[in-house]
Amino acid sequence: MVGPSLRQLHAHHAIHQGGLSGAIAKTEEVENLLEAREFEVARQAADHLVEYWETRILSHAEAEEEGFYPEMAMNNPGLQHAVTKLTRDHELLRMIIADIKSMLDEDGLTPEVLQQFHALIVVNAIHSRDEERLLLEEPSQ
Repeated sequence: MVGPSLRQLHAHHAIHQGGLSGAIAKTEEVENLLEAREFEVARQAADHLVEYWETRILSHAEAEEEGFYPEMAMNNPGLQHAVTKLTRDHELLRMIIADIKSMLDEDGLTPEVLQQFHALIVVNAIHSRDEERLLLEEPSQ
């Protein structure tokens, strides 16, 4: 069963905004630590940032895929295509996280890793906007 906050635009938007603003702040923290040449602490912050994406953003995505998306598609079969596209967005986020983890393990915290963190932010922002528009906003009359 889906919690009521996923079904309400303002509550769902708040979840998205909270997650995204946290990711942005944590990404800036990694960048600031690198600028201060605190390389070891920056690497730890990058590991925490990966964990944040997994426990905050991707866990929300899993909850949507397990309950919210199927419920929305069942209630309105015309939304199935939108649900498929939104699920693909989640998969892109998972693939970028997997790439970041691999890059961190192989090469450490590089400029390419930072680019991937920024890619996560962009994909997530677009995804959240589309999800809210496609699944939660009332259609225009």
